[in-house]
Amino acid sequence: MTTQPEIGDLAPDFEALTDTGETVRLSDFRGKRVVLYFYPKDNTPGCTRQAVGFRDHYDELTALNAVVLGVSPDGQASHQKFKAKHDLPFHLLVDEDHAIAEKYGVWGEKKSFGRTYMGVLRSHFVIDEEGRIVDRRVRVRPDDSVRLALQALREMAGAS
Repeated sequence: MTTQPEIGDLAPDFEALTDTGETVRLSDFRGKRVVLYFYPKDNTPGCTRQAVGFRDHYDELTALNAVVLGVSPDGQASHQKFKAKHDLPFHLLVDEDHAIAEKYGVWGEKKSFGRTYMGVLRSHFVIDEEGRIVDRRVRVRPDDSVRLALQALREMAGAS
């Protein structure tokens, strides 16, 4: 696992394919706050709870000048189905080679049912308008991710 960027660091830039087939770069969102969240797999219980949480608070997130980007190793077709099934109003980014997860230090060893394997560590990063990381949560619980991201955004806005 690569090291995770620290709070205050410039967020590592990347280029990725979205669920809609367009290519975006993190730097495209300068001037906005970004909630970049990493999740292991489309249509699994925890990942669905996390995504639906961001969907349910989307109006508040956008009111705080934030863009939400979900990242997982799933492909474009899987992302399209997941997004449509749960009416997600934000982009899901394709990271099949886990290069983005590695840049953020969230591709790592996991254990499940006595088995050890490599995968995405559920995480989120809140990035300010200049592209600096202001909040980092690695191995965050699905139900805590949205709450903690909103808390960081409110603190940035001085509306805590």
